[in-house]
Amino acid sequence: MTIQTNAIVNPRSPAPSVWTSLPYAQFKRDPHFYVKYDGLYALATVAVIGAIFATGYHAPVQAFEWWVPLLLVPATYVVIMAHVFIHNASHGNFPKALNRIVGEICGVIVLTKFTSWEIVHRRHHRHPDDAEHDPHPAERSYWPYAWHTLVRVEQQLQNEYYDCHGDTPASRRYERIRSVWSFATSITALLAWFLLLGPVLFFVVFVPASVLAGLFVIHFNWSGHNAHTETGAIEPVNIDSGWFWLGNRLFFGIYFHANHHRVARVFNPMYAPLPRAERASVQQSVQDEAQQNLGVEELA
Repeated sequence: MTIQTNAIVNPRSPAPSVWTSLPYAQFKRDPHFYVKYDGLYALATVAVIGAIFATGYHAPVQAFEWWVPLLLVPATYVVIMAHVFIHNASHGNFPKALNRIVGEICGVIVLTKFTSWEIVHRRHHRHPDDAEHDPHPAERSYWPYAWHTLVRVEQQLQNEYYDCHGDTPASRRYERIRSVWSFATSITALLAWFLLLGPVLFFVVFVPASVLAGLFVIHFNWSGHNAHTETGAIEPVNIDSGWFWLGNRLFFGIYFHANHHRVARVFNPMYAPLPRAERASVQQSVQDEAQQNLGVEELA
Protein backbone atom coordinates (compact mmCIF):
# COMPACT_ATOMS: atom_id res chain seq x y z
CA MET A 1 0.00 0.00 0.00
CA THR A 2 1.41 3.37 -1.05
CA ILE A 3 0.79 6.28 1.29
CA GLN A 4 1.15 9.85 0.13
CA THR A 5 2.61 12.08 2.81
CA ASN A 6 2.22 15.74 3.71
CA ALA A 7 5.37 15.72 5.84
CA ILE A 8 8.00 18.25 4.72
CA VAL A 9 11.40 16.59 4.85
CA ASN A 10 14.70 18.13 3.88
CA PRO A 11 16.48 15.42 1.85
CA ARG A 12 19.84 16.77 3.02
CA SER A 13 18.95 16.50 6.71
CA PRO A 14 20.23 13.35 8.42
CA ALA A 15 17.73 10.76 9.59
CA PRO A 16 16.96 11.13 13.27
CA SER A 17 18.88 8.77 15.54
CA VAL A 18 16.71 5.95 16.84
CA TRP A 19 18.08 6.14 20.36
CA THR A 20 18.48 9.89 20.86
CA SER A 21 15.57 11.40 18.90
CA LEU A 22 12.01 11.35 20.17
CA PRO A 23 9.56 9.11 18.27
CA TYR A 24 7.51 11.98 16.86
CA ALA A 25 10.45 13.09 14.71
CA GLN A 26 10.56 9.65 13.09
CA PHE A 27 6.76 9.46 12.88
CA LYS A 28 6.65 12.68 10.84
CA ARG A 29 9.46 11.53 8.56
CA ASP A 30 8.31 7.98 7.83
CA PRO A 31 4.61 7.15 7.22
CA HIS A 32 5.35 3.51 8.09
CA PHE A 33 7.28 4.25 11.27
CA TYR A 34 4.54 3.24 13.69
CA VAL A 35 4.04 -0.19 12.09
CA LYS A 36 7.78 -0.81 12.24
CA TYR A 37 7.88 0.39 15.83
CA ASP A 38 5.04 -1.95 16.79
CA GLY A 39 6.89 -4.78 15.05
CA LEU A 40 10.01 -4.20 17.15
CA TYR A 41 7.83 -3.91 20.24
CA ALA A 42 6.20 -7.24 19.46
CA LEU A 43 9.57 -8.91 18.84
CA ALA A 44 10.89 -7.63 22.17
CA THR A 45 7.88 -8.81 24.16
CA VAL A 46 7.79 -12.19 22.39
CA ALA A 47 11.52 -12.57 23.14
CA VAL A 48 10.80 -11.94 26.84
CA ILE A 49 7.97 -14.48 26.79
CA GLY A 50 10.20 -17.00 25.03
CA ALA A 51 12.99 -16.48 27.57
CA ILE A 52 10.52 -17.06 30.42
CA PHE A 53 9.51 -20.44 29.02
CA ALA A 54 13.03 -21.39 27.92
CA THR A 55 14.57 -20.74 31.33
CA GLY A 56 11.79 -22.29 33.40
CA TYR A 57 11.32 -18.98 35.22
CA HIS A 58 8.84 -18.94 38.12
CA ALA A 59 7.04 -15.85 39.41
CA PRO A 60 8.35 -14.55 42.76
CA VAL A 61 4.99 -15.07 44.53
CA GLN A 62 3.26 -18.37 43.84
CA ALA A 63 0.37 -18.11 46.30
CA PHE A 64 -1.59 -15.32 47.92
CA GLU A 65 -0.08 -14.00 51.19
CA TRP A 66 -1.58 -11.48 53.60
CA TRP A 67 1.15 -8.93 52.85
CA VAL A 68 0.69 -8.91 49.07
CA PRO A 69 -2.08 -6.22 49.08
CA LEU A 70 0.29 -3.97 51.05
CA LEU A 71 2.43 -3.74 47.92
CA LEU A 72 -0.38 -1.84 46.18
CA VAL A 73 0.58 1.53 47.71
CA PRO A 74 4.26 1.57 46.63
CA ALA A 75 3.35 -0.04 43.31
CA THR A 76 0.81 2.69 42.57
CA TYR A 77 3.39 5.35 43.42
CA VAL A 78 5.92 3.71 41.08
CA VAL A 79 3.39 3.61 38.21
CA ILE A 80 2.42 7.25 38.78
CA MET A 81 6.09 8.22 38.76
CA ALA A 82 6.50 6.29 35.51
CA HIS A 83 3.73 8.50 34.07
CA VAL A 84 5.55 11.59 35.37
CA PHE A 85 8.85 10.43 33.85
CA ILE A 86 7.39 9.44 30.47
CA HIS A 87 5.73 12.86 30.40
CA ASN A 88 9.05 14.58 30.97
CA ALA A 89 10.80 12.31 28.46
CA SER A 90 8.22 13.28 25.81
CA HIS A 91 9.31 16.91 26.30
CA GLY A 92 13.02 16.07 26.23
CA ASN A 93 13.54 17.04 29.87
CA PHE A 94 16.10 14.34 30.56
CA PRO A 95 19.60 14.49 29.03
CA LYS A 96 19.32 13.84 25.31
CA ALA A 97 20.93 10.42 25.56
CA LEU A 98 18.34 9.31 28.14
CA ASN A 99 14.99 10.67 26.92
CA ARG A 100 14.24 7.80 24.53
CA ILE A 101 15.46 5.10 26.91
CA VAL A 102 13.54 6.48 29.90
CA GLY A 103 10.44 6.97 27.77
CA GLU A 104 10.47 3.43 26.40
CA ILE A 105 11.03 1.85 29.84
CA CYS A 106 8.28 3.93 31.42
CA GLY A 107 5.98 3.13 28.50
CA VAL A 108 6.31 -0.57 29.32
CA ILE A 109 5.42 0.15 32.96
CA VAL A 110 2.37 2.33 32.22
CA LEU A 111 1.16 0.02 29.42
CA THR A 112 1.25 2.83 26.87
CA LYS A 113 3.97 2.76 24.23
CA PHE A 114 6.26 5.79 24.35
CA THR A 115 5.51 6.59 20.72
CA SER A 116 1.76 6.76 21.39
CA TRP A 117 2.32 8.78 24.54
CA GLU A 118 4.51 11.38 22.86
CA ILE A 119 2.45 11.77 19.68
CA VAL A 120 -0.83 12.19 21.55
CA HIS A 121 0.68 14.47 24.19
CA ARG A 122 2.22 16.77 21.59
CA ARG A 123 -1.20 17.03 19.96
CA HIS A 124 -2.69 17.99 23.34
CA HIS A 125 -0.16 20.81 23.72
CA ARG A 126 -0.93 22.15 20.25
CA HIS A 127 -4.72 22.04 20.81
CA PRO A 128 -5.37 22.35 24.56
CA ASP A 129 -9.09 22.01 25.36
CA ASP A 130 -10.05 22.11 21.68
CA ALA A 131 -13.14 19.91 21.52
CA GLU A 132 -12.23 18.60 18.08
CA HIS A 133 -8.44 18.26 18.14
CA ASP A 134 -7.39 17.84 21.78
CA PRO A 135 -7.14 14.10 22.67
CA HIS A 136 -8.64 14.88 26.08
CA PRO A 137 -10.39 18.28 26.22
CA ALA A 138 -11.47 19.03 29.79
CA GLU A 139 -15.13 18.90 30.81
CA ARG A 140 -16.80 19.59 34.16
CA SER A 141 -17.67 16.05 35.21
CA TYR A 142 -14.70 13.81 36.03
CA TRP A 143 -16.04 10.36 35.14
CA PRO A 144 -17.34 11.28 31.66
CA TYR A 145 -14.01 13.04 31.11
CA ALA A 146 -12.10 9.92 32.20
CA TRP A 147 -14.10 7.76 29.80
CA HIS A 148 -13.73 10.17 26.89
CA THR A 149 -9.98 10.39 27.55
CA LEU A 150 -9.65 6.63 27.12
CA VAL A 151 -11.82 6.28 24.02
CA ARG A 152 -10.49 9.35 22.15
CA VAL A 153 -6.79 8.49 22.25
CA GLU A 154 -6.70 6.07 19.32
CA GLN A 155 -8.81 8.34 17.11
CA GLN A 156 -6.57 11.33 17.83
CA LEU A 157 -3.51 9.20 17.11
CA GLN A 158 -5.00 8.44 13.73
CA ASN A 159 -5.87 12.11 13.20
CA GLU A 160 -2.25 13.03 13.81
CA TYR A 161 -1.26 10.55 11.12
CA TYR A 162 -3.70 12.17 8.68
CA ASP A 163 -2.35 15.62 9.54
CA CYS A 164 1.23 14.50 8.89
CA HIS A 165 0.77 12.12 5.95
CA GLY A 166 -2.52 13.01 4.31
CA ASP A 167 -6.16 12.12 4.90
CA THR A 168 -6.98 9.80 1.99
CA PRO A 169 -8.98 6.57 1.64
CA ALA A 170 -5.67 4.69 1.49
CA SER A 171 -4.46 6.38 4.68
CA ARG A 172 -7.67 5.52 6.49
CA ARG A 173 -7.46 1.85 5.44
CA TYR A 174 -3.83 1.81 6.52
CA GLU A 175 -4.64 3.28 9.93
CA ARG A 176 -7.45 0.80 10.53
CA ILE A 177 -5.00 -2.04 9.96
CA ARG A 178 -2.33 -0.32 12.02
CA SER A 179 -4.70 0.14 14.98
CA VAL A 180 -5.47 -3.60 15.06
CA TRP A 181 -1.76 -4.41 14.82
CA SER A 182 -0.99 -1.98 17.65
CA PHE A 183 -3.67 -3.54 19.85
CA ALA A 184 -2.26 -7.01 19.22
CA THR A 185 1.25 -5.94 20.20
CA SER A 186 -0.11 -4.39 23.39
CA ILE A 187 -1.63 -7.77 24.31
CA THR A 188 1.81 -9.38 24.05
CA ALA A 189 3.13 -6.82 26.55
CA LEU A 190 0.33 -7.66 28.99
CA LEU A 191 1.09 -11.37 28.61
CA ALA A 192 4.76 -10.73 29.34
CA TRP A 193 3.84 -8.87 32.54
CA PHE A 194 1.49 -11.69 33.56
CA LEU A 195 4.20 -14.32 33.12
CA LEU A 196 6.85 -12.22 34.89
CA LEU A 197 4.70 -11.39 37.91
CA GLY A 198 2.50 -14.44 38.13
CA PRO A 199 -1.28 -14.40 38.70
CA VAL A 200 -1.08 -13.18 42.32
CA LEU A 201 1.09 -10.10 41.80
CA PHE A 202 -0.47 -9.37 38.41
CA PHE A 203 -4.11 -9.30 39.56
CA VAL A 204 -3.68 -8.17 43.17
CA VAL A 205 -0.98 -5.51 42.66
CA PHE A 206 -0.10 -4.65 39.06
CA VAL A 207 -3.59 -4.33 37.54
CA PRO A 208 -5.08 -2.31 40.45
CA ALA A 209 -1.97 -0.10 40.60
CA SER A 210 -2.22 0.56 36.85
CA VAL A 211 -5.92 1.46 37.13
CA LEU A 212 -5.41 3.72 40.17
CA ALA A 213 -2.41 5.44 38.60
CA GLY A 214 -4.31 5.95 35.35
CA LEU A 215 -7.27 7.49 37.16
CA PHE A 216 -4.89 9.72 39.12
CA VAL A 217 -3.17 10.96 35.96
CA ILE A 218 -6.56 11.61 34.34
CA HIS A 219 -7.61 13.52 37.47
CA PHE A 220 -4.43 15.57 37.32
CA ASN A 221 -5.17 16.54 33.71
CA TRP A 222 -8.79 17.29 34.61
CA SER A 223 -8.04 19.52 37.58
CA GLY A 224 -4.95 20.98 35.89
CA HIS A 225 -7.31 22.47 33.30
CA ASN A 226 -9.55 23.91 36.03
CA ALA A 227 -12.45 21.57 35.25
CA HIS A 228 -12.77 20.67 38.95
CA THR A 229 -14.27 24.12 39.60
CA GLU A 230 -17.94 24.85 38.96
CA THR A 231 -17.58 28.17 37.17
CA GLY A 232 -13.89 28.82 36.46
CA ALA A 233 -12.66 29.00 32.88
CA ILE A 234 -11.47 25.65 31.51
CA GLU A 235 -7.82 26.35 30.82
CA PRO A 236 -4.44 25.31 32.24
CA VAL A 237 -4.02 26.57 35.81
CA ASN A 238 -1.54 26.37 38.67
CA ILE A 239 -2.90 24.81 41.88
CA ASP A 240 -0.89 24.55 45.10
CA SER A 241 -3.32 24.24 47.99
CA GLY A 242 -4.78 21.40 50.03
CA TRP A 243 -4.13 17.96 48.59
CA PHE A 244 -2.73 19.58 45.46
CA TRP A 245 0.13 21.01 47.56
CA LEU A 246 1.06 17.48 48.62
CA GLY A 247 0.76 16.19 45.05
CA ASN A 248 3.17 18.85 43.84
CA ARG A 249 5.78 17.74 46.39
CA LEU A 250 5.32 14.04 45.69
CA PHE A 251 5.16 14.23 41.88
CA PHE A 252 7.46 17.05 40.75
CA GLY A 253 4.99 19.93 40.63
CA ILE A 254 2.43 18.31 38.34
CA TYR A 255 -0.38 20.66 39.40
CA PHE A 256 1.52 23.71 38.17
CA HIS A 257 -0.09 22.94 34.84
CA ALA A 258 -0.30 26.48 33.50
CA ASN A 259 3.45 26.75 33.99
CA HIS A 260 3.90 23.45 32.17
CA HIS A 261 1.86 24.55 29.14
CA ARG A 262 3.81 27.80 29.06
CA VAL A 263 7.30 26.27 29.54
CA ALA A 264 7.18 22.54 28.83
CA ARG A 265 10.95 22.14 28.88
CA VAL A 266 11.14 22.31 32.68
CA PHE A 267 11.21 19.02 34.60
CA ASN A 268 9.39 20.48 37.62
CA PRO A 269 6.98 23.22 36.46
CA MET A 270 6.72 24.46 40.05
CA TYR A 271 10.07 26.11 39.36
CA ALA A 272 9.34 27.37 35.85
CA PRO A 273 10.47 30.97 35.30
CA LEU A 274 7.65 33.52 35.35
CA PRO A 275 6.93 35.67 32.29
CA ARG A 276 8.36 39.19 32.57
CA ALA A 277 4.97 40.86 33.09
CA GLU A 278 3.89 38.31 35.71
CA ARG A 279 7.26 38.55 37.45
CA ALA A 280 6.95 42.34 37.59
CA SER A 281 3.43 42.00 39.00
CA VAL A 282 4.64 39.66 41.74
CA GLN A 283 7.53 41.97 42.60
CA GLN A 284 5.14 44.93 42.77
CA SER A 285 2.80 42.97 45.07
CA VAL A 286 5.72 42.14 47.37
CA GLN A 287 6.78 45.80 47.46
CA ASP A 288 3.21 46.97 48.14
CA GLU A 289 2.87 44.47 50.98
CA ALA A 290 6.22 45.57 52.44
CA GLN A 291 5.13 49.24 52.34
CA GLN A 292 1.81 48.39 53.99
CA ASN A 293 3.63 46.50 56.76
CA LEU A 294 6.01 49.43 57.22
CA GLY A 295 3.04 51.81 57.54
CA VAL A 296 1.43 49.56 60.15
CA GLU A 297 4.70 49.50 62.14
CA GLU A 298 4.99 53.32 62.03
CA LEU A 299 1.41 53.75 63.29
CA ALA A 300 2.13 51.32 66.12
